[in-house]
Order: sequence, then structure tokens, then C-alpha cells
Amino acid sequence: MKKILTLALAIRGNKVLLGMKKRGFGVGRWNGFGGKVEGNETITNGAKREIFEECNIKADKIEKRGIITFVFENDPKEMEVHIYIIKKFSGEPIETEEMKPQWFDKTKLPFEQMWPDDFLWMPYFLTRKKFKGIVYFKDQNTIIKHDIQKVEKL
Repeated sequence: MKKILTLALAIRGNKVLLGMKKRGFGVGRWNGFGGKVEGNETITNGAKREIFEECNIKADKIEKRGIITFVFENDPKEMEVHIYIIKKFSGEPIETEEMKPQWFDKTKLPFEQMWPDDFLWMPYFLTRKKFKGIVYFKDQNTIIKHDIQKVEKL
């Protein structure tokens, strides 16, 4: 059984919007905005809701860029994460109880404070390619193996 999750990153010019996770899973890391898809909502609507809840911006136009399945050695439930680019949004990002947003230059992302897999898929994301893959973690800091590839469609 897979848990369906979303992750979305806004791009404005040469900048990428990330959030410092203040609580819960991934605390202390820079990440995109997202989380669990609820009830009967679509994956895309779940992504839009999470973006608004976590940084108070309204995603007017988003596009799916990737799907990565994450497997943690001591957790039988796989996480299927649908990764979106926020192409157009309204409002300005603000800090919430969960996330502290900050713009980063595309060429200076804080990979040392991000999830260890981010550097594997971020080049596809930033060059507008679609991608799919799987990442196996021993724990939250150690990747056992991975396979992420460019695809034509998702």
C-alpha cells in the first residue's frame, strides 16, 4: 500500500521557493511545499491546498514534473510523491506554523540542508524535464539505492 503525497516548488525568474520545515516529518530541512492528499480530492487539488496551507500562496497554474516512490527500510508503507512546479501564483509567501519560506538562486540551492535525494532529481526539475523514479532509504539521511530517469510523460 502506498501513501500518496505531493511536493510543489515555485519558480520566479532564477529563484526557487523553498520552505524550512519547522515541525513533523523532515523538520530542519529546506523542502518544497506539500503533504498528504485528503479524502476525495485529486492529487493536483491536494498539492494546491498544501501550498496554500504551508506558505499562503494560491497556485493558479501548476504542472506535474515527476513522480518518485520513496521506500524507507523500517517502514512498510511506500510514499508516492507527485512533484509539481508552480508556474503561476498569487499572493506573497509568508511564514506559517509549519514552514518558513525563502527564495534561493537556482544555482545556489542549500542541498546540504535538503533531503539527500533532492540533488538527484532537481536537475530534471529545473530543466523542465519530466522524471520518474524510486529511492530506497536506510534512514532519513542515508540512501541505499536509487533509480531516477527522464520520461516523456507521467
